[in-house]
Amino acid sequence: MHQYTYACPLRWSDADAYGHINNAQFLSYMEEARTRMFQEIVTTHEEGHRSNAFVVSRTIIDYRAPLFYGPEPVDVHVWVTRASAATFELAYEVRGAEQMYVEATTTIVAYNLDTGAPRRLSETERAFVARYTKR
Repeated sequence: MHQYTYACPLRWSDADAYGHINNAQFLSYMEEARTRMFQEIVTTHEEGHRSNAFVVSRTIIDYRAPLFYGPEPVDVHVWVTRASAATFELAYEVRGAEQMYVEATTTIVAYNLDTGAPRRLSETERAFVARYTKR
């Protein structure tokens, strides 16, 4: 099993009036990590882009500790916890060197934007998911 890790920089604008990172920003951090992780399987050709999309159907976030703005990035670790014919679940940990800030899961659906309906994962996508599945 591989896990994908993205070193996410913190921006001053991510912080709220109290100096800690706003809770909604964690969704953006997870999205950035997920997008970078998917780059190897998401088509860049316009003709296949809409028919081979992925959409988020559910996200659950558990905030473990406040994250204060600072110069050091946080690591966003991503892996697959389960998969079916058309969906898979990603797990995330957002952490610093010695602190866990967020644990989360996101359910991803393989989707055809042209038909407006879920689709089955392709063989290439299933192999990708299997490579990142924690057993």
